[in-house]
Amino acid sequence: MKKSRQAMRQAGVLLHPTSLPGPGFCGDFGADARRFVDLIADAGLRIWQVLPLGPTHPDGCPYQCFSVHAGNPDLIDLQWLVERGLLSAEQAAQGAANPDAKYGVLDKACDAFLARSDAAPTSPMAQNYAQFLQDSAFWLEDYVRFRAFRDAEQQRSWAQWPIGLRDRDPTACDAMAAQLAAQLDRLRVRQFIFDRQWRELRAYAAARDVQLFGDIPIFVHLESADVWAHQHLFDLDEQGQPITVTGVPPDYFSAEGQLWGNPQYHWQRMQGTAFEWWLQRFDSAARQFDIVRIDHFRALQAYWEIPAGATSAREGRWVEAPGRELLHAVRRRYPELKLVAENLGLITADVEALRAEFALPGMVVLQFAFDGSPDNPYLNHMHKRGDIVYTGTHDNNTTLGWFRKPRRRDPRAGVRLLRPSRREHAVDADPPGHGIARRYRHYPLAGFPRARRPQPHEHARHHRG
Repeated sequence: MKKSRQAMRQAGVLLHPTSLPGPGFCGDFGADARRFVDLIADAGLRIWQVLPLGPTHPDGCPYQCFSVHAGNPDLIDLQWLVERGLLSAEQAAQGAANPDAKYGVLDKACDAFLARSDAAPTSPMAQNYAQFLQDSAFWLEDYVRFRAFRDAEQQRSWAQWPIGLRDRDPTACDAMAAQLAAQLDRLRVRQFIFDRQWRELRAYAAARDVQLFGDIPIFVHLESADVWAHQHLFDLDEQGQPITVTGVPPDYFSAEGQLWGNPQYHWQRMQGTAFEWWLQRFDSAARQFDIVRIDHFRALQAYWEIPAGATSAREGRWVEAPGRELLHAVRRRYPELKLVAENLGLITADVEALRAEFALPGMVVLQFAFDGSPDNPYLNHMHKRGDIVYTGTHDNNTTLGWFRKPRRRDPRAGVRLLRPSRREHAVDADPPGHGIARRYRHYPLAGFPRARRPQPHEHARHHRG
């Protein structure tokens, strides 16, 4: 009897769209993205995992964005705008040079779009735009105002803006918005274009039986629309400065731990709103992806809280979080959303128990496996039913680089372990690539494996993403 897709192993690949080839300064949602879908589908792969797609700060880190809901305009395909008569081919070529050039031609395309919509308000594209504004009302206006106000304030921290803007006084914010009306319109249209292109790419992937796998960063940047618009939900003082910040304690990789510096959540207030801010995050994720990873999942059980003035993460402490209550709320509102827990790093039995309670698959990284310990949990014979197996993550070396790097243990032992046995070939007729990444499978609670104890040699690195 033929297995259903859900009952089979599935393989996939992790590649952020900015790494795709193409004519621009980074990859985008254009022809090369569709070609990549074709390549992985033809290879028998069924999952394309990406990093967060939000608008990044100048450092380009996708885990430190200006918004948890908005899209990165760098990923917009300019040729798509040419095909719809919103840009000329010459303008699109100019925009491929660098981000500033791209934003310049995007402004031209946005102006052309608005003029066309005003002239034909009942056209399909104009109606789609009106629907987008309605569907995105819970975040879009906060985001476009934050970006426009920040530009007007020469990129200063929002905590240093005039008090009326800092504290979101309606009179002050509305007056500033009126002065910046044209810029706000362009920022809205940019997000609409991003949304349309991503929806089309997702539909293309679905037609090739490829699922899109996204990522929810556990923490958000202080300089973001999310913190500015919801200051009461973060641990801030009256001037908008963090009282406590994020990080991780000392571990195998760092004697001082890691001081990340994101503002901590005010979990009591979040719980008092029935976690509406978090549910809106999952709403955006459900609109974009088939599968979603919760980054740094362990912070939903307990997080490392560091005083804002600390110079070392050593000064922090563990504080329990209402992760169980949050996950119950997520399951009630989005029962069909497939979730994955990033459970790398210092993982305790309490964290694994929380993961098991909600039947969330975890991650296993093969590059961490070959330290010579026969009971290393990352060795392939130690993997549990439902694990998602990676050669490495975005924090690791490439597999080729890892293999070539000198080490005390012979990496060829890993190749021998990864080679499937005759019995595995006979019993599991898996798609090509099954030795690279094991299938995602959504298990009912009763079928989830028992949580295992963390091992002292788990050398997974803590990271922000």
